[in-house]
Amino acid sequence: MTQSYNDNLFDRLFIWLFSRKMAIALGKGTTQSGYDGFVDLSQQIMQGRNAVQQQNLVSVVLKSLVPAPILKIIRTFFSPTKLVCELNAWFATMLFEWLVGPCEVREIEVVDQNGQSRLQRSEVYIKKCRYLEQSGCVGMCINMCKLPTQTFFTQDFGIPLTMIPNFEDLSCEMVFGQTPPPLETEAAYHQPCLVGQCITAATAPACPKVHEK
Repeated sequence: MTQSYNDNLFDRLFIWLFSRKMAIALGKGTTQSGYDGFVDLSQQIMQGRNAVQQQNLVSVVLKSLVPAPILKIIRTFFSPTKLVCELNAWFATMLFEWLVGPCEVREIEVVDQNGQSRLQRSEVYIKKCRYLEQSGCVGMCINMCKLPTQTFFTQDFGIPLTMIPNFEDLSCEMVFGQTPPPLETEAAYHQPCLVGQCITAATAPACPKVHEK
């Protein structure tokens, strides 16, 4: 049973903003409202586009949310120190709960860009991802959220981020300060479609939407 959410004014404002940016990038809108409309726009982006095209369009949306001069300032003056990574994790729990549902900051061991291991409170643990639960789609999770978000933070912000979705319980870990590995080396790359959510779950060894060229 899908969990119900009571979006407050702040949540609805962010849903509207993201949905508007997605509609502009897509070139058309949705007849649905609120979070349902946000997910519908995501599904529209996937239609007729391969995995890379989906990721690129979402990247355009993400970049449109933050002015280029701001991104440059962040990359120039804020290196991914322990404090910066921990602050990013804290802000993520404040700003993105509307998108992913309840989450919390946890301590984790990360390997920084110099190969040094350190403990820091820079993991955002998402208890049950709202986006994955409502969409029920492995491909949407990876192409529309995981990969473009990792790229946005790692390359555009200059703050490495690795996202580790758990398709068993729909939880997810966002680890700030950890450089994302190639997708092909991750379990998510071989993840089958979710049983009861997708008709290809019984026939495809891994989600075809992640592998389509």
